[in-house]
Amino acid sequence: MITRRNFVVGSAAAATALSLSRFASAQDIDLLKIFVPAAPGGGWDQTARSIEQALRQANLVKGVQITNVAGAGGAVGLPQFVNQWKGQGSALMVAGMVMVGALIANKSTVKMSQTTPIARLTGEFEVLAVPAASPFKTAKDFAAALKTDPTKVPVAGGSAGGTDHIMLGMIAQAVGVDPAKVSYVAFSGGGPAVAAMLGNQVAAGISGYGEFGEQIKAGKLRLLAISADKRQAGIDAPTLKEEGINVELFNWRGVFAPPGVSDAQRAEMTTLVQKMVATPQWAEICKTRDWTQITLLGDDYKKFIEAENMRIEGILKSLGLA
Repeated sequence: MITRRNFVVGSAAAATALSLSRFASAQDIDLLKIFVPAAPGGGWDQTARSIEQALRQANLVKGVQITNVAGAGGAVGLPQFVNQWKGQGSALMVAGMVMVGALIANKSTVKMSQTTPIARLTGEFEVLAVPAASPFKTAKDFAAALKTDPTKVPVAGGSAGGTDHIMLGMIAQAVGVDPAKVSYVAFSGGGPAVAAMLGNQVAAGISGYGEFGEQIKAGKLRLLAISADKRQAGIDAPTLKEEGINVELFNWRGVFAPPGVSDAQRAEMTTLVQKMVATPQWAEICKTRDWTQITLLGDDYKKFIEAENMRIEGILKSLGLA
């Protein structure tokens, strides 16, 4: 399983290996178009709007246009990006681990490999949370209910086959429950999942901390555990392992250019992103949202994507989700 330590070490190595001189200087971009294959409010949408904020504040682009196309963890939006955005040099799609799993689970004919990988940007641990009025006070309480009858413990999360679904399956497997029997309620983004939790329509929710953080701090959601390898500064919750649930998981997000872009266009987008992640504005955004920077660029990112596809497909098959 990929851990925070592995990501940070890999990120540092990549940063050392890839200097700014490797790419041509990015030119002024009048309009950067960002495609988000998910509903507003979720992690990918947050990432897109954070990219916009950092680029504008650092004067790296003149304008940004964001397009949202929700559905099936990106399986609905990806064909549109691949076919309709083909060859657009000043365009990026935000996606991540969720899409890898969703494409496999949905047996999509359009693959992530048809895009042009530009950069892995951030990583985030998953969290298990419940409505404030929930009878579950700890992750152990949640696990006990799951073992008693998993069908009576509906859990909200992102699209089927995505990171949140994978984590619930891993929790079930770790506590001796058949993952195929869990009650997983898939939503197109973090916003609708939070709404379902606040409306007590589900027993719990799984997502990145950034998507639940505001409601947790407001006391409307209770954080039970985090999928980290150790407790995290600023997040008042034990790890799943501390609660006797042997699960560790790290979500990641990145950006992709459309297929059909030239080498020069790919280099320009890579340089733009590389400049952005070096800004104090991006560092502050990541700190505020509790995102870990795990920058990986170009061909190294492409190799990472290929490996992730194989890894996640194996996990989904073992959980009966593919």
